[in-house]
Amino acid sequence: MMQIQFHGAILGTTGSRHLLLVDNKQILLDCGLYQGRRDETYDRNLFFPFDPSRITAVLLSHAHIDHCGNIPNLVKKGFSGSVYCTTATEDLCVALLRDSAHIQEKDIEYLNKKRARKNLEPKEPLYTMEDAERSLYHFHGVYYHRTFHVLKNVRTIFYDAGHILGSALTVVDVKENGREHRLLYTGDLGRKNMPILRDPEIPEGVETLIIESTYGKRIHGDIRQMDEKLERIINDVAKRKGKIIVPAFSVGRTQELVYSIKRLLEENRIPPVPVFVDSPLSTDVTEIFRHHYECYDSQTRDLLLKGKDPFGFSSIQYIRQTEESKKLNDFHEPCIIISASGMCEAGRILHHLKNNIEDSRNLILIVGFMATNTLGRKIVERESMVKIFGESYPLRAEVQIMNEFSAHADAAELTEFVVNLNKTNTLKQIFIVHGEEMQSSALAIRLSKIFQGAIMIPKQGETYSINN
Repeated sequence: MMQIQFHGAILGTTGSRHLLLVDNKQILLDCGLYQGRRDETYDRNLFFPFDPSRITAVLLSHAHIDHCGNIPNLVKKGFSGSVYCTTATEDLCVALLRDSAHIQEKDIEYLNKKRARKNLEPKEPLYTMEDAERSLYHFHGVYYHRTFHVLKNVRTIFYDAGHILGSALTVVDVKENGREHRLLYTGDLGRKNMPILRDPEIPEGVETLIIESTYGKRIHGDIRQMDEKLERIINDVAKRKGKIIVPAFSVGRTQELVYSIKRLLEENRIPPVPVFVDSPLSTDVTEIFRHHYECYDSQTRDLLLKGKDPFGFSSIQYIRQTEESKKLNDFHEPCIIISASGMCEAGRILHHLKNNIEDSRNLILIVGFMATNTLGRKIVERESMVKIFGESYPLRAEVQIMNEFSAHADAAELTEFVVNLNKTNTLKQIFIVHGEEMQSSALAIRLSKIFQGAIMIPKQGETYSINN
């Protein structure tokens, strides 16, 4: 009898980890970093509620830090199996996990200087660059639609989730007692008609669904109005001689934003303000994007085949070196600074916020989801004072939110996905994960109107049996 244990991204959106138990073997769906309050985050990421050495394999949905970022720690704690993912995800993780280790080492170094001044004991990073490098030997890239065996009686196929480059809907076929049971884990589900990537696919014959609910209660703005809103924001801030600071995920959101700015420039709808992508990871990731045509929609693929670069134009600069990043502090002309991390929890974005958050001419543009207790969420909620590197700063900069850029399906799109998935009435049960309580509950109510089977919102650590 197959069982599922839920150990992360339960009534929350970070730290995705779901454990499948089949034939006394354990398969982990994702192994992400929990993001939130610093002390709580460190402890929750450091310790696993299961024995990593007993995990046979990891099935990785995509290369966002809240889904893949704790794999080096898993290996450090004894995992010796394989990490299966798409080929694009494998390439992205090479860059992302190294960058994650580097950021953790640097942030701990910075914080330990402050702790030393207060006579506090230093802290160690969750994992080091050496740990990240070691974990990469466990990765195995698989193309979409290629069947592979995780165990003798467990087959897996990746379908396109349309969320970020290489993101996968993970289909797991488990053979028990003479019949197969098909489970689908969405990871993060993308949206239709978004620029760059293909639309999410619809696998057939799914009986058990584990679905995300990041925006289970919300409806996004019209994708067609995305460029108009961005045009208005850039022109307004440029007129008042301000800067636009954009916390953006290095994988996906940065490239989508750059592509939109490029379109506006080519149509002469915005002035040629300098655009700085200040993130070594974003720079590396953008190069990886250029090499994975299999993930693109037809329009973007045609651009690349014609030798045109969707992610390059005359006024954009990709910054790798720390010294070049620091020079932006002395740049006083209107500009756009896109930097990681996306939830403002680590990396260079913290320095840009620290240096620009007190100036009312500036604008902080939020283009992605911000989890509870992150600095990004505090900015979204426009708290009057926010802490950056332990120091308080008044939030005087304007804050604008563009959910149109979201790579997560909204409530209507999640519901439509389930309707299409169940056209042949094979679906028996749905587990709702990766959403704050309000979002997960709202999605459960919506789905109950179109689906008569069991709908469950699991709690942390709960185990469910899946009967054939």
